[in-house]
Amino acid sequence: MSQAAIETTPDIDHTERAWSMPLKDINPAQRDLFQNDVIWPYFERLRKEAPVHKGYDEEFGEYWSVTRYEDIMAVDTNHHVFSSDWTHGGITLFDGPEDFQLPMFIAMDPPKHDEQRKTVQPIVAPNNLKNWEPLIRERTVKVLESLPRGEVFDWVDNVSIELTTMMLATLFDFPFEERRKLTFWSDMVTTDSKTLEGGEEEWKGHMLSCLEYFTNLWNERVNSDTQGNDLITMLTKGESTKNMDPMEYLGNIILLIVGGNDTTRNSMTGGLYALNKFPGEYDKLIANPDLIPNMVSEIIRWQTPLAHMRRTALEDIELNGQMIKKGDKVAMWYVSGNRDADVFDDADKLIIDRDNARRQMSFGYGIHRCVGNRLGELQIRILWEEILKRFPKIEVMEEPERSPGCFVKGYKYMPVRIPA
Repeated sequence: MSQAAIETTPDIDHTERAWSMPLKDINPAQRDLFQNDVIWPYFERLRKEAPVHKGYDEEFGEYWSVTRYEDIMAVDTNHHVFSSDWTHGGITLFDGPEDFQLPMFIAMDPPKHDEQRKTVQPIVAPNNLKNWEPLIRERTVKVLESLPRGEVFDWVDNVSIELTTMMLATLFDFPFEERRKLTFWSDMVTTDSKTLEGGEEEWKGHMLSCLEYFTNLWNERVNSDTQGNDLITMLTKGESTKNMDPMEYLGNIILLIVGGNDTTRNSMTGGLYALNKFPGEYDKLIANPDLIPNMVSEIIRWQTPLAHMRRTALEDIELNGQMIKKGDKVAMWYVSGNRDADVFDDADKLIIDRDNARRQMSFGYGIHRCVGNRLGELQIRILWEEILKRFPKIEVMEEPERSPGCFVKGYKYMPVRIPA
């Protein structure tokens, strides 16, 4: 893999800059730091010198960065003080248009959060996962067998997106031939509207198209005599969800699309990238495929597909010596907690037999822990089991193109080659 593209801003030494700039000026929410993969020294300095740090961003305003593992846990498990409710700002530093709010159960406090979460939870129950494993494996084999040998192709589109979108279509019982609409909407919801030609109005239009499509599916399911076992049918039957207004329905659909897509998709790409970045670990994996289950947890730790979650303080509270005031924005930087050297030795490295890899915090903690985490792990495990059965090392040809933004930490394009 070419190392030349790793530093996409060669005129700046980000390690030197991170450790020499005034502490108050550090702003880890800058999109380009993530897109260029140069965020790490800023988080390292914050963990060491200001683990609860008040900063400012032109777009997001003032906010607190929580960067150490234990402090993030303290915030994430205290939903009584640190609210994720959409009426207080929701789960991202970006507040969203005031006239276009998307309530969703991850952006709700109890009891409504608990009721809506329980409605969809059965779809990822252990028995369901067991039933789905043969289907996931069959699709994974089909996708891998279709890949070209000896040619460069895009891993993101051909493998990561294709596999996760097929699973997502199954979860929703979504028209299979139109499944790439799900990918488009997942990408669009986390897109900065300023980057679109039509701005915020274009962004809203895409979201309303998603609502229209899923409203038609809702009407089909709610009037159907058959007992479906898909997410839309579950929402039509749930006591806390069957009377949702359109924007709340859209919010929950978007949550389920992003939750079922981005974490798995970006870990599928990030895992292959990391094994190329640390080739000794790839050798270790080939020598011992039994390491795959532990490696899945380590990949998810190293990648951290969602960089942060935001909370809003409902009262004044002290955290690690800092007084957070009622109404303050608080960013839990999972991406930093997963690199905390006090918890993970050699935290910047992928170590597939790491003994505490399952302590990774990519799925969150407390009542908002990712509902589909086991499904995501299952998909990634099966992918690597099937890769090792049929391919030598898959080569990453150059640095991937990363997603812009500080929420979804992902990939748009990664050229790879399977040796002929």
